[in-house]
Amino acid sequence: MADLWVSLTVLGAAVLLSEATRRTAARLFPGAYWIYLLEAASTFQLCCCTHELKLLGETARLELPLSLALTYTMTVIHLLTFRGATCNPSGALESVCRGTSTGKAAVILIACQFAAAVAAQFFAASVWSLGLSDIHVRHQRFGFRCFDPLGGTVLEAAAVELACAFIVQAAAMHVHKVDEKLRVHCIAAVITALVYTGGSISGAVFNPVLAFSIQFPCSGHTYLEYCFVYWLGPILGVASCILLFEKVIPFLSGKSTIGLDVPAAQKQKTQ
Repeated sequence: MADLWVSLTVLGAAVLLSEATRRTAARLFPGAYWIYLLEAASTFQLCCCTHELKLLGETARLELPLSLALTYTMTVIHLLTFRGATCNPSGALESVCRGTSTGKAAVILIACQFAAAVAAQFFAASVWSLGLSDIHVRHQRFGFRCFDPLGGTVLEAAAVELACAFIVQAAAMHVHKVDEKLRVHCIAAVITALVYTGGSISGAVFNPVLAFSIQFPCSGHTYLEYCFVYWLGPILGVASCILLFEKVIPFLSGKSTIGLDVPAAQKQKTQ
C-alpha cells in the first residue's frame, strides 16, 4: 500500500508540474508558440504518468479493479487538463490531411511531442533513482530496464494496436453525439476497456509517441519491430477509421464527399 501512495504522489506531481507549465506558457507565450508548448507539456504529463502506472502495474501486482480504476481516473484527468492537445502524432497528421494545419506546423508539433516523450524518460528515471518506494528501488537495481512488452507475436500486437486506435478514433469522431458532461467519461471508459482487453498482448498503447517513451527502450524486439507495432499499427487504425466513416459509408449510402470533412466536434469549436 505504501508503494501505491508513493506512486499516486508521483502522478500528482507530474500533473501539477505539467499544469503549471501550461499556465505559465499561456501567459508568457501567447499565439502559435502556445500550441507547441501545450502539446509538449501535455505529452510530458501523459508519458510521465504512464511510466509510473506501467511500473506500478508490472511490479506491485495490484488487483484488477484497482488497476482499471487508476487507468480510468488518470485518463479523465488527462482529458480534462490537456485543453485540446492530442499528444499523438496521428492527430497532427489528421489535421494536415483535413487542411486545418500545414505540414510545417505538423512537423514542429510532432517534434515537440517526441522531445517531451524523451524528457519524460529522464524525469521518470530521476524520480525512480530517489528510491522513494520499494518498487522504485527494485527497478533501479535492474538499471531501469524493462523487458519484452509483447504478449503475442509482432503481427498480433500490431493488429491489437490497429484495432485499439480504430476504436478510439471512432469514439472521438462520434462522442459529440453524447451529452457534453459525459464525453470525457465515455472516452475514458473506452480507453480503459481497451487497456483491459489488449493490454496483455501489446500493452494497448495505440499512440506512437507514448510507445516511443515507454515501450521502445524495452528489450525483446528490434527497433523496426516496435515501429511496425506501435507506429504503423495505430496510424493505419486511425486512417482506416476516417476512411470508413467519412468515405466508405457515405459512398455506400449514396452520399458523395470531396476531401476529408472536418468532424462535427471540430466544427462546433470553430463556430
